[in-house]
Amino acid sequence: MTLELLLAHANDGRPMLQGGLSEETLRGVPIQPPEVPERLWSDHGNLDVLKKQRWGLVVPEGPEGNELLERIKPLRELREADQDGKEARVYRVAPGMNGPRAMAWKQQVFRDEDVDERERPRYLLVLGDLHQVSLELQQALATDAYVGRLAFRSPEQYTAYASKVVRWERATVHATGPRMLFYTAQDGSEATRLGHEDLIEPCLEACRTHLPDAKILHVLDDDKAPGKQLLERAAEPTPSLLLSLSHGLGRPDGGWRSPTDQFNLQGALQLPGRQLSGADLVSGAFLPGGMWVCFACFSAGTPARSTYAPWLRELAKTSLSAAQVLDALPGWEGEHSFIAALPQAALANPDGPLAVVGHVDLAWSSSFRQQGQRTPSRFFGVLQALAEGHRVGNALTSLARSFHDLNMALTVRDAHAALEHEAGRKVLQSPAVHASLFLQRQDLMGFVLLGDPAARLSIPFPKEES
Repeated sequence: MTLELLLAHANDGRPMLQGGLSEETLRGVPIQPPEVPERLWSDHGNLDVLKKQRWGLVVPEGPEGNELLERIKPLRELREADQDGKEARVYRVAPGMNGPRAMAWKQQVFRDEDVDERERPRYLLVLGDLHQVSLELQQALATDAYVGRLAFRSPEQYTAYASKVVRWERATVHATGPRMLFYTAQDGSEATRLGHEDLIEPCLEACRTHLPDAKILHVLDDDKAPGKQLLERAAEPTPSLLLSLSHGLGRPDGGWRSPTDQFNLQGALQLPGRQLSGADLVSGAFLPGGMWVCFACFSAGTPARSTYAPWLRELAKTSLSAAQVLDALPGWEGEHSFIAALPQAALANPDGPLAVVGHVDLAWSSSFRQQGQRTPSRFFGVLQALAEGHRVGNALTSLARSFHDLNMALTVRDAHAALEHEAGRKVLQSPAVHASLFLQRQDLMGFVLLGDPAARLSIPFPKEES
């Protein structure tokens, strides 16, 4: 069994990792011990009810944060009304927090013992790009809160998004369930073939079985007009969910011509015969009032440094394929972290989706395949929750649960190895299994939510809230 990567060269669309990485290459690669994240705090009441769970904001400190708060004022007022007029708590943060600093801020500020637990918001909307509020802080908060982010290049786009959410929240609720679209960019690569068989098809069948009220569509490419069917289906006005799988664009041979070129194209989707970039979604209907789970490398953004870099650097000593992927990672001189242009355009579009879930780093097949076994249920859990009318932050619980389980598995293995070593006994653990668990955990950690975590489809709400 090979490990596949959904990353393509930006210049010609070739898969970056042709042939995948064999299980044998994973043996003997050192894996750093994981940190143990906190669990979700005690649940009081329905997780979709904001007057119980509360909604707050995380913004850059100083004038930048003030302007962003003003830009999303209609959305803030809507959420404050949702929580019975309680003022949304605002957290102002410094830029550039790394992992340790982010965890310290979380413990000292967000987890301030003087704050009543009932007043601490579970739903958090981050305003600003990754250079303003770090990815590490978003990931630290997301271990036990529902965190989304808005990042746009112009202030007007924040206003456009806020207005769109308010408009859909006040729209007439559709009497039937949502449309659910499933799309694979079937480009002939092993990565997309595996993703289609192990993720798209199982989720499609599970939705057909368990969501009888949903209208489920399997979107297939037209050989003569790649992407046409996807764009046409996504343009229909009914609130829709889209699960897509494709390669995301990475650094072309020779590098990016400019930072602007990188921003415009990195994370764009490689479809058969064409690319789908932010420029394609600036205007025109695309999932109006909908939700998009976009499975591709860098589909949500690009980090300053890839979490896979140390691991790939070790693999590159014996694997040419790993060396090629290592060369494609961010971190070159002049490159910065950023939220991708594709989801920015979709979210700022008045006729676009309310939320996008994607990767801020590489996207591997390990997310949906574990040691030869399919693991699509964690993604079906997200789709099912959204299709039943839950808020998108709450709907991502199944991914968070899988992340916690994998983190615990690694922690238990490390603790067991330490105890056996102290007792003078030989530790019998498979390095390949350890590497597989590490990859799955990091892959799930790379998923981020873009958009308001309290957004939901305009369909009937769950029974316990209606």
